[in-house]
Amino acid sequence: MSVTAEASRQADFIAAGQKVFEIEARAVQAAGLRLDKSFYDAIEGILKSTGRVILCGMGKSGIIARKITATLASTGTPSLFMHPGEAYHGDLGMVTPSDVFIAISNSGETEEVLKLISFLHDNGNFVIAMTGNPKSTLAKASHCHLNVGVDEEACPLQLAPTSSTTTTLAMGDALAVVLMKARDFQPEHFARFHPGGSLGRRLLRKVEDEMTKKNLPFVHETDSFTKVIDIMTSGMLGLVVVRREAGLGLITDGDIRRALDKYEKQVFEKTAGYLMSKDPIVVPAGTRVSDAIALMDQRNITSLLVSQAEEIVGIFKK
Repeated sequence: MSVTAEASRQADFIAAGQKVFEIEARAVQAAGLRLDKSFYDAIEGILKSTGRVILCGMGKSGIIARKITATLASTGTPSLFMHPGEAYHGDLGMVTPSDVFIAISNSGETEEVLKLISFLHDNGNFVIAMTGNPKSTLAKASHCHLNVGVDEEACPLQLAPTSSTTTTLAMGDALAVVLMKARDFQPEHFARFHPGGSLGRRLLRKVEDEMTKKNLPFVHETDSFTKVIDIMTSGMLGLVVVRREAGLGLITDGDIRRALDKYEKQVFEKTAGYLMSKDPIVVPAGTRVSDAIALMDQRNITSLLVSQAEEIVGIFKK
């Protein structure tokens, strides 16, 4: 393939990819503009429920339903996915009258989903439909209908669900986000459901859970430069805490490097009190890691002293 032909091929592929983004972006925007009282009713129905939100769908709709389920569950709305085929063969026994049921079908005529409606009505469930056809059987049989219809799929054959699945996914995100706001869902609540991730670490753990507690590197303000180096080296934290007659000081390895550049051999005549920065930042035990890291980012520092009962009990580092 010639360089010219390859460049043309590359441009064609990029243009085709950009076209997909354009079509799907228009579809999502149009769905957002169509939100009406049915969206409000869906939110209110979920908020009033004392049960879970159960989602179902066949094929691609089922895959999207699983993702919406995961988003709801992680943002404070107890949720589970139910395969409509399995539901019709026994899993409906898991559905309690207090549960909200979200049925997803682009056509609104998916047989496996429609088979469940009679049971859901008899069971007293609040039913939300997500379809691309407001006049469909599923839409008419539900308490509220969320219109995820699209003018065109991004698929050039208009066969593969593309714009429609993206729009349905966005509708699910809209439900989850509005429910978060309605429930005043905060980062610490999110972290409770993600304790293994970095966010869980920042929001659930306290500085005392991660700080260095033993053999803290202390020196006195009258100690020599040589002793400062010895204590800093043995402490392996890249700093020493300086005890002063009034307050504290801090010397970091950066302070040492700057002092060597400035004073050269005369640095050995300097004491800790001469080299230190006065009144380093101290946070109390019980401070959340997230707050400690935010403070460090704000002050452009990498270490904090941790106090308890007016004593330095640890050093917290990023």
